[in-house]
Amino acid sequence: MSSEGAFLGIDISAKSTVVSLYKADMAEPSTVSTVLGEECYSIPTTVAKRVGMSQWFFGDEAIKRSRTKEAVLVEDLFTLALKKDMVFIDDSSYEAQDLLVIFFNKIFSIPGPMAAMDSIDKLIICVEQVSLEIMELMNYVASKLGFSSKQLMLIDRNECFYYYALSQKPELFLYKVALFDYSGSNVISCVLNRNQSTRPQLITLDVANHGDIIDNRDELFEKIITDTIGNELYSAVYLVGDGFDGDWMKSSLTKLCKGRKVFLGKNLYSKGACYAGYIKEGNRDWPFIFIGDNDLKMNLSIKILDNNVMKFYTLIDAGQSWYDVKGECEVILDGEPEIEFFIQRPESREAHTEVLELTDMPKRENRTTRLRIEASPVSDVAVSIAITDLGFGEISAASGKKWEHIISIK
Repeated sequence: MSSEGAFLGIDISAKSTVVSLYKADMAEPSTVSTVLGEECYSIPTTVAKRVGMSQWFFGDEAIKRSRTKEAVLVEDLFTLALKKDMVFIDDSSYEAQDLLVIFFNKIFSIPGPMAAMDSIDKLIICVEQVSLEIMELMNYVASKLGFSSKQLMLIDRNECFYYYALSQKPELFLYKVALFDYSGSNVISCVLNRNQSTRPQLITLDVANHGDIIDNRDELFEKIITDTIGNELYSAVYLVGDGFDGDWMKSSLTKLCKGRKVFLGKNLYSKGACYAGYIKEGNRDWPFIFIGDNDLKMNLSIKILDNNVMKFYTLIDAGQSWYDVKGECEVILDGEPEIEFFIQRPESREAHTEVLELTDMPKRENRTTRLRIEASPVSDVAVSIAITDLGFGEISAASGKKWEHIISIK
């Protein structure tokens, strides 16, 4: 399958947003700069409204205009939108999530590569950690921007690193690969390990939070390097985050550069998001597998009788992103008013069962009740089940009764 459209990777946090885009004919994703000809990649996640007018600014411009009192700044925009808060400016009230839509619209209107983009195949949003609230917010924003839910993909930063690191030249991931993220006041390390004896190769990530480093940064970071890397072989090390700005890395950088390539930048996650969208759409052979924090840790199925043959019908498959997948089927009830679910971990052959009783089901003759079963994951280990009584054509009217239940792995 080949893709003609563009893949847009947006790394968004409470503080800043970075945008990269990728097409099949590009050697690597290109990051959007707010200043033509310069590498101004980091856009503050903020908007400001001009006093007395319905004109909006975003990013650095919003901050600048608010300093001169021309505009009113909305800080913590991402956090406010997640909380579905209201924002009051100039005697008017705005929903924070609608202001986030304005922010995204402004991003799409940046001149240069963004303006030249005809169609976007996929909008890949990268966040620090995926949650149900973020999923709902991004679905809202994407729909307001005219994207279907199929065009939207959510991903966390660790998974972006996985796609980025393994999309580089093979010599850069011959051995282990490390990422140090100093976006906040603390340093987080993420080490990528590759099991070359499995097909596809199983990838694992070891993530550690090393706490705050504020004083003696060079010395403390050198210790973090020693604790993380030790004497093992590493092909590449990536440094991301504003904390690495300035000229404070002296002995730590010397230690880091011994026998390995070191890269410093602000756009690793947004580029990784582009690669993730492109690869997950099946545009490139990908000999790796990674079961991340957001991938479902369970298979969920029911037993059905199909042409007199008893078989399992899978509602939900393990290994898919929990916020991307839904399962649905319609069945005719045979026997007792109950549905038996089979729950299995992907690494296990054993399945345990859970029976959901359909209490107060209208009394009908056997096999004259049609049910819709819907399965929607609410996390990587829990699935919400909704069963609706659809009746049976003209024989029995639908009662509209609905039974809901959460199934999780023990």
